[in-house]
Amino acid sequence: MPAMLPRPIRASRPDARLRPVPAASVHPAIQRVLDAAARKSVMLEVTVFEQPTHTAVEAAAAVGADLGQIVKSLVFVVPTGDGSEPVLCLVAGHNRVDVARLAAVIGSADVRRASAREAHDLTGFSIGGIPPIGHSRPVRVIMDPDLGRYPVVWAAAGLPTAVFPVPPATLSILSNATVAPIAEERTPADLEAAAAGASTGD
Repeated sequence: MPAMLPRPIRASRPDARLRPVPAASVHPAIQRVLDAAARKSVMLEVTVFEQPTHTAVEAAAAVGADLGQIVKSLVFVVPTGDGSEPVLCLVAGHNRVDVARLAAVIGSADVRRASAREAHDLTGFSIGGIPPIGHSRPVRVIMDPDLGRYPVVWAAAGLPTAVFPVPPATLSILSNATVAPIAEERTPADLEAAAAGASTGD
């Protein structure tokens, strides 16, 4: 089946702080994401904002979604004989990665969070805009099962100012992700704090 052509980038409704703007042309970083999806016959709709969202809370407010619907793309590294192997964790916005759980899932205790430079060198994208697909080299992807609680989640599209909505099952297929519990256990206090942060913008 031939790949479907991606639709033009569209702007969504602005919230009180972030103003979406129409895209006159597609940025190369976004195009890489669109092309990667099109190779699997998936058509994405990318939303571009005037300014970046610096936190998952801001991203949720910008698109009018729950905090848990925001996909945080976090890069970890595992040392290898000839450098470092990237591991990309797709995590629900209200969760944090438990490194011990991640180590158990990938079968390597020697795993750590990548620096900003490492993340860029290993994926081809900068932190804040790292997408789940379209990387400059093969990347192992682990996906937080909590994302599956929502009909649609929002992921970065290659730039800190660009996101796209996608069903979790489609996200898993696009990224060839292994779905496994990698998030820290959350206490009732943690959940209350997350809810407060989502409402206040902290």
